[in-house]
Amino acid sequence: MRPAALDLDRYRIILDEAVARVAGRFVRAEPRATAGQFVEGLLSGVERKTCWSLAERAGHADPQVMQRLLRTAVWDVDAVRDDIRDWLVEQLGHPDAVLVTDETGFLKKGVCSVGVQRQYTGTAGRVENSQVGVFLAYVTPAGRALIDRRLYLPETTWCGRPDRLTAAGVPNDVGFATKPALARQMIAAAFDAGAPASWVTADEVYGADPGLRADLEHRRIGYVLAVGCDRRVHVNDDRTLVRVDEVAERIPTEWQLHSCRPGAKGPRDYLWAWITTATRPGEHRWLLIRRNRTTGELAFYLCWSPRPVPLHTLVTVAGSRWSIEELFQTGKDQVGLDHYQVRGWTGWHRSITLAMLALAVLTILTAQQPDADPKIIALTVAEIRRLLNALVLTRPLPPEHTLHWSIWRRTSQARARRSHYQRRLRGRAEWWVDRRA
Repeated sequence: MRPAALDLDRYRIILDEAVARVAGRFVRAEPRATAGQFVEGLLSGVERKTCWSLAERAGHADPQVMQRLLRTAVWDVDAVRDDIRDWLVEQLGHPDAVLVTDETGFLKKGVCSVGVQRQYTGTAGRVENSQVGVFLAYVTPAGRALIDRRLYLPETTWCGRPDRLTAAGVPNDVGFATKPALARQMIAAAFDAGAPASWVTADEVYGADPGLRADLEHRRIGYVLAVGCDRRVHVNDDRTLVRVDEVAERIPTEWQLHSCRPGAKGPRDYLWAWITTATRPGEHRWLLIRRNRTTGELAFYLCWSPRPVPLHTLVTVAGSRWSIEELFQTGKDQVGLDHYQVRGWTGWHRSITLAMLALAVLTILTAQQPDADPKIIALTVAEIRRLLNALVLTRPLPPEHTLHWSIWRRTSQARARRSHYQRRLRGRAEWWVDRRA
């Protein structure tokens, strides 16, 4: 495809619309303009999307304006989040959309970043010093995007330490909430705002929460929620309570081959089985079982719907869960979702929300592309960003500006190094005094 065949005006229109959507949430013109520069910087080819690098790209003399945007400038970050959600729903909305919730980790050093502790994170695949954010994705045939976020605060190391909460700027009305409780808050907010969706799916952490299942049934929203192999369900007309892995052992001949979603190398085919569990009039419950065709590994899902649906529908909803994993990877690779260098509550939410806005721009541009030539694949989010950066966001800066920033960075790094050395020398002196005493 030749560059001339692209609607570059449309690229600029969507960028401007993103900023216009949230403009009313800023009290003053300066942070409003800075937010636009921040989002364009996140979409740019800057390698590490920190306040330093984004300020240099925007033509600022130092990072203070960018840092002020994330820390002390007056703007309503939750209202911006709601604007992002509403914009995405307008562009991607579908009555059979799926809400997907999951968490992702942000690896950190030290103990001062809000919510940080040594905890398991799938980002590293092990226990690491990290923050954990719980997110909500909106998945439709037209596209998928992140529409909400919550920072998880560990109960003992953070919620049980008022001094740490105060130092990190956590509001007084924020207390401990489990990850499923945070997911329930986001799902309720999405439905209360009128987001059209018929299903919710999530992994075992959320599938094990009875409150989440009860909330969805009360709203008459179907769900396909993963559960552990030790979960017990009622079968045999509600007469038998049995573990789900024992159910799987009793149905060796009833597996059906279905693709849960297309993959880069073809359909992702698994063997599936479903069993009707205890039900009441006006609702339908199933245990859905997935078996890997190669390894035989099993996965289990509790399913509920206010209406009868075919097996393929449940399989499709279950397969939607991988969308949020891909969104996490896309957000981190393309718009610096994990590049932030802030420690406090306000800074975390502002940085993450602006990254969600940048990702929304790419999602909407991708969804609005015309059908591709059948000989090539459709434009992806990564390719859209590459073209956007090369053809729309190019910002030639004078050599004097680049030299100024080189000097500024090295001066700041030298100052920080002197501070670290002085701190260590004081610590060594105090150690010697204590030892002699």
